[in-house]
Amino acid sequence: MQAFKEITIGGVLRETAGRYPDNDALIYPDRDLRLNYREFEARCAQVAKGFMAIGVLKGDHVSVWTTNLPEWLYMQFGLGMIGAVLVTINTNYKSHDLKYIVGQSDSTTLVLMEGYRDTNYFETVQAVAPELAGSAPGKLESAALPFLKNVIYIGKRPQTPGMFTFEDLIRLGEAVTDEELADREGSLSVHDAINMQYTSGTTGFPKGVMLTHYNIANNAYMLAEVMGMTPSDRLLIQVPFFHCFGCVLSTMNAVCSGSAMVVMEFFDPAKSLAAIDREKCTAVNGVPTMFIAMLNHPDFDRHDVSSLRTGIMAGAPCPVEVMNQVRTRMHCPEIVIAFGQTECSPVMTMTRRDDDVELRVATVGRLLDNIEGKVVDPETGADLPPNTQGEIVTRSACVMKGYYKMPEETAKAVDAEGWLHTGDLGTVDERGYFRITGRIKDMIIRGGENIYPREIEEFLLGHPKVSDVQVVGIPDKKYGEQVLAAIQLKADATATEEEFTAYCRDRIARHKIPKYWEFVKEYPLTASGKVQKFKMREQFSKLYGQKAAA
Repeated sequence: MQAFKEITIGGVLRETAGRYPDNDALIYPDRDLRLNYREFEARCAQVAKGFMAIGVLKGDHVSVWTTNLPEWLYMQFGLGMIGAVLVTINTNYKSHDLKYIVGQSDSTTLVLMEGYRDTNYFETVQAVAPELAGSAPGKLESAALPFLKNVIYIGKRPQTPGMFTFEDLIRLGEAVTDEELADREGSLSVHDAINMQYTSGTTGFPKGVMLTHYNIANNAYMLAEVMGMTPSDRLLIQVPFFHCFGCVLSTMNAVCSGSAMVVMEFFDPAKSLAAIDREKCTAVNGVPTMFIAMLNHPDFDRHDVSSLRTGIMAGAPCPVEVMNQVRTRMHCPEIVIAFGQTECSPVMTMTRRDDDVELRVATVGRLLDNIEGKVVDPETGADLPPNTQGEIVTRSACVMKGYYKMPEETAKAVDAEGWLHTGDLGTVDERGYFRITGRIKDMIIRGGENIYPREIEEFLLGHPKVSDVQVVGIPDKKYGEQVLAAIQLKADATATEEEFTAYCRDRIARHKIPKYWEFVKEYPLTASGKVQKFKMREQFSKLYGQKAAA
């Protein structure tokens, strides 16, 4: 059993770079970028000094809104060196989401790229904080975001009014000495929050999960041990950094092991296969849909993936046939399944490399070392016997510090004895293997993305034609679940699906936009008048299942 380490995020990198300075650390096949651990550590330290130079203090919040750029990684470890909290922003978010997260997190600094897919981040930030155009860099005074002072732009643009460029940040950091950085590093506590990720709940308002150096580093060390990661491994990272899957199960996992990170800016099955072949990757992480896309790609057999050994599959259940193909055609006999949630940093259970296929598709494995977990009665909190369905709860040093500025929500999630209530229904057998059977909450999981109905409902209630709305998830073969919105229109109002899709398009993240729209007169209710969402799910699952069959 591995003991928990008293180490900061920056300390993890410093330790690894000291032991394996010449090992490959970071490789971007698309960018022809290749850094060893000595060079990677130096880049991260440069960025750390840059943030110090613009006045970022220990405990300040820095929101980052980019894809898997190299700069994201320099910030993950550079901010870790100076004790500033990296606030992750989903790349699919729109203006409504951005304003809420930067505002609720009290971020003093926002780092962004030009844009991604159909969203121009540069223009979005200017719309949310129009004062930028007339501000000097570092001197923003925003009515909507009063804490925000620094905006940093990554990319090539002739003018960035009111913003520093990332090159400015590096240049300004040259005035900060190694001694000043060392003093800052020495002032940190491993129990300080260092990462904040937003997850929603039944209130409809996203909550900032505060994770500490201790939480994240130790979770990464444990899962790396389960995977058997070593300095000779090369991990393909194709999952987004803004999730724990990216920044703990992938980047931290690799760095604490001295392994190489082979990074894709965003998922593309053809590019992933080419990278595995070219870089001789030994491990690959992804949600099941990613593995399916690679296996089904017409170029699959043209690439040599025989270097693969292991990886993590998480985010949704894995079909048995997919698991068999990943083990055989993809040469990943040691692929493992992981389960947890952001609030526990995030992994609670994993299957093991030598578990049989049945365990890897029917269960989410057993507890990691030093992690407690059990199944309790959701109503009474009493412990339940093996193979009895109840709520899965966990307790360990990996449980979050709390939700930012939401003490009541924190108390609901983590009880007086320190047990985190996951909201997931499941069982645990006599051998300690957990199975997930459902969710107490109404959360929808679409392609590995957690979607919270209440958040979408509150947004749609802002539409002038909507009287009431209920959002549910219905089964989908490709994504696991899809979002359905059942809308009651106001008297005499008429509307179309296209109208509502257009209303959502530039306001909320793409994955949150309902795929299905139903206009209804009433909802199934309990005797006390509460909406019975399980009946809605049954009704619409049957309806769309019949349509699909037809």
